[in-house]
Amino acid sequence: MIKYSYNAEEANFDELVVARSHDVPVLLDIGAEWCSPCLVLGPMLEKLAEEYEGKFVLAKVDADENMRIAGRHKVRGFPTVIAYSRGQETDRFHSAQALHFLRSFIDKLIEHHAADMPEGTRQAD
Repeated sequence: MIKYSYNAEEANFDELVVARSHDVPVLLDIGAEWCSPCLVLGPMLEKLAEEYEGKFVLAKVDADENMRIAGRHKVRGFPTVIAYSRGQETDRFHSAQALHFLRSFIDKLIEHHAADMPEGTRQAD
């Protein structure tokens, strides 16, 4: 079974999030085990990652273990979910959200990533 979600940490963050986002949109979920909204949102995002079958990947970061990543992203609350495309943050939201919001957020990320393809790599219609 192909995994569309994985854990990222300080040592591999640039490779698994920033660099990977050049190939596929990455949703970065920064949370903590003690955070109740994180415990609700995390499984929803994992289910959506499987449902979308690689149209985006989910990188999960435990903020308690990776405080520099949370600091680098100026996280003020948990969970914080950050959309990455082509090496750049494109959007973010905080706290648990409804499924329809998550689908809309992910669809927007996928569309942004496709629209931002480098010249000459787009497929003809």
